[in-house]
Amino acid sequence: MKLYSHPISGHVHRARLFLSLLGLEHEVINVDLMKGEHKSPEFLRLNRFGQLPVLDDGGVVVSDSNAILVYLAKREGRTDWLPEDAASAAAVQRWLSVAAGEIAFGPAAARVVVLFGRDVDTADMVARAHRILALIEAQLADQQWVATPSAAPTIADVALYAYIARAPEGNVDLSGYPNVKAWLRRVEALPGFVPMVSTPVGLAA
Repeated sequence: MKLYSHPISGHVHRARLFLSLLGLEHEVINVDLMKGEHKSPEFLRLNRFGQLPVLDDGGVVVSDSNAILVYLAKREGRTDWLPEDAASAAAVQRWLSVAAGEIAFGPAAARVVVLFGRDVDTADMVARAHRILALIEAQLADQQWVATPSAAPTIADVALYAYIARAPEGNVDLSGYPNVKAWLRRVEALPGFVPMVSTPVGLAA
């Protein structure tokens, strides 16, 4: 398998983390975003959206980080990571949507602005981040993992991890969310965990 990657992308980290948690061998191919390699004709043949990550599994090409999580769980028959019963599957999908929505437009967006020094007011992004973090904090009040009360994590936890862990880089303070911080530590204690690149900006400076 080949994973087309960029080290500071939380979307890429989702795929890289899950590959590692599953113990799947893969080749990481770095795509230089600064040089526009993700918009080259060669890359657009892999993903016409011109976005990372992309997984090439022997000619089966999967783009979109959450789609890659689903693909890998199904490929490996890992119903622990992606349950098959209707209620649990729906719960996982609900939180994959949060990762693609509130997380992407909250802490992830704020981090991008700070990371690249863009002249953009992040107040709405930070406020959105705190709204979803408060909901996740409540969700974790009486369970260890986000999607279900199961004793095992799911791909929802993988999808949410990176941009919450690096939220302080976008000036999103995690100190008021003890359940979220404990959940981050549980993810980081999983066998095969690989960290996301840390950047000394924002509150992480």
